[in-house]
Amino acid sequence: MSFGIRALPKEVVNLIAAGEVIDSLAAVVRELVENALDAGATRIAVSVWSEQWRVRVADNGMGMDLGDLQQAATAHSTSKIRTSDDLWKITSLGFRGEALHSLVALADLEILSRQTPNLEGWRVRYNSEGEPAQVDACAIAPGTVVTVSNLFGNWPVRRKGLPSVAQQLKAIQTTIQQIALCHPRVTWQVQQNERPWFSLSAGITTQHILPQILRQVRQTDLQYLCVEIPTPETGGGEDFPGQNPVSKIPNSLIQIVLGLPDRCHRRRPDWVKVATNRRLVRSPELEQTILAATSRTCPRDRYPICFLHLQICPSLIDWNRHPAKAEIYLHSLSYWQEQASRAIEQALRISPTQASEANQSQRVTTLLKVSEEKAGYNVSRSIQPTSEEAEKTQKSGEIGLIELRAVAQVHNMYIVAEHPTGMWLVEQHIAHERVLYEQLCDRWQLVPLEPPAILSHLTPAQVEQLQRLGLEIEPFGEQLWAVRNAPDLLTKREDCAAALLELSLGGDLQTAQVATACRSAIRNGTPLSLHQMQTLLDQWTRTRHPRTCPHGRPIYLALEESSLARFFRRHWVIGKSHGI
Repeated sequence: MSFGIRALPKEVVNLIAAGEVIDSLAAVVRELVENALDAGATRIAVSVWSEQWRVRVADNGMGMDLGDLQQAATAHSTSKIRTSDDLWKITSLGFRGEALHSLVALADLEILSRQTPNLEGWRVRYNSEGEPAQVDACAIAPGTVVTVSNLFGNWPVRRKGLPSVAQQLKAIQTTIQQIALCHPRVTWQVQQNERPWFSLSAGITTQHILPQILRQVRQTDLQYLCVEIPTPETGGGEDFPGQNPVSKIPNSLIQIVLGLPDRCHRRRPDWVKVATNRRLVRSPELEQTILAATSRTCPRDRYPICFLHLQICPSLIDWNRHPAKAEIYLHSLSYWQEQASRAIEQALRISPTQASEANQSQRVTTLLKVSEEKAGYNVSRSIQPTSEEAEKTQKSGEIGLIELRAVAQVHNMYIVAEHPTGMWLVEQHIAHERVLYEQLCDRWQLVPLEPPAILSHLTPAQVEQLQRLGLEIEPFGEQLWAVRNAPDLLTKREDCAAALLELSLGGDLQTAQVATACRSAIRNGTPLSLHQMQTLLDQWTRTRHPRTCPHGRPIYLALEESSLARFFRRHWVIGKSHGI
């Protein structure tokens, strides 16, 4: 919502979280940029002179008329809210009316602005009380230019307590990049001391912005997903006293940009980020949800790249918690955690929509047939998944899964699979490991061992570890122990005792499940029939996290038809190259 700029009533001011919002150059940039975005800007230019403690932000937003300019820097003046009820339906980035008034007390403030219908703009300089000290007509394009100079000029002790110039510049860059993630359709031009510093081009989604920030990440390394979900009904309560009685509200959106774990990950969880209604916020609960949902997909001691953006009804959010609005109260938090987990699981799946479309898959089929004539394998192309498997898939209601067809096995290690956009090499051991791991997570079933497995020379810690996992273990003689039950998958293996010994070496239940899956998966070097390969592919593509094994290793290598065409240079005009 937007009104003319007016001073807020005293009863509304008393409800607003107090606290100074201007504590650095980065805070100045943040407040001015948010005002520009609230004004509908699609192009924002930021200029910084760190040595002069000066910042200028220019935008192409709706601009202000003279009346609004004269009121803009007075205390608690804003166009975003009017009454206390508006605090529970905030749709703008700013609403308190404190930023510009704080700036005039700490720096010199000048604003030039022109509204689109008007033929002239105005320049206003303000005194330390936020009142216009000088008003002039000026020529300016539609939009607003705000200049803050000599920040903390009258507070030299405050300047000395701030971080170094390099640290402040880094904070400014981070601030702009974080805001850009939430506003992908905005173009940014940033200068430092009149020289270009960095820029961000507008995109359709955050998937187009993130590679401009993380240079080592390509757009194809990221998966974008937008899911519409029902919004839970809510009403007034102690946490949200301004809400109306229970009412139905529109559906919400969850947008996710997720780094595919087989392509990119980080050494630290510094790119697990959460935004709510176009603002990056600190949400430890949702960040932990992301980490939990992507666990056992990245390599050890590596973390995912994930940007989660919730767009939900404003009545479910209380922004009035933190002076910089970096923390919020989110109603129905457990519901949003559950929906975020489901969305991440969906983003990690392999489906036809995530693979590049190809019009001529027949070219790959021809390539494989030619290879067969000169290689050491031949397979029957008439074999298809059994009707029983197809019926099972149909009954389960699983749709949108990628179609893979097993065609060969290489070195008894890799399955060659054909699909509509090319062919894949699937590593059979770790694909099976992923299948077994998720089965174990869903059904950790301990069954009796007949006869029991005998282990020797166990330490008290090993015995305690097996008991912690639910295994029945008892002394069986001098330095011998009998284990009378075990995970179902291990009971059928000859190396069951060795596997149980491995489980005794430590780790939680999840670690034990990983070890069990790895021990039980088919080994590389095992020959498979075409039917067995197809069954494994079908099971693997239905897993929740098919891109990597529980240890974080990539499971498949994609050879897309377009890449094959480039490699074999099928775009060449052979006749011309031979002078025909």
